Amino acid sequence: MRLSLVPPLDPSAYAFAHRLRTRFAETDAMGVVHHSSYLLYMEEARVAWLRTLGHHYQSVRDDGVEFAVLEAYVRYRSALSFDEEVDVHLGIGKVTRATFQVGYLLTVDGDARATAVTVHGCVTRDGRAARMPAWLAEVADLGTTL
Repeated sequence: MRLSLVPPLDPSAYAFAHRLRTRFAETDAMGVVHHSSYLLYMEEARVAWLRTLGHHYQSVRDDGVEFAVLEAYVRYRSALSFDEEVDVHLGIGKVTRATFQVGYLLTVDGDARATAVTVHGCVTRDGRAARMPAWLAEVADLGTTL
């Protein structure tokens, strides 16, 4: 297990936030968002975060690198419901030569609904381990880590 990050409950601890709205198709008969949708929300926020860093995910892929998800952990605190605006707060955690961790806090109107961590491995298109791009290590070195 590579996961070692404990995501804070304070939104100000995170360097980035992405807002989205829950969709009806993601809910069950009671209007509660299915647990698997949280992973999709985190992915959407990660891709938006990379874009703000000037590294659209497609440009990362064009450089021959993929950020494979190696581990994912979600702690569900309170259910999300249909049509809620969710802020997905994101911060980078530990970065090694080939992996990095991302911490998340999902909130609605400031209320913590979930915390999560994903661990990503830097790999080539054929799935072999690759060295982390220098720019990602620099982001972690700028003091934006959780």
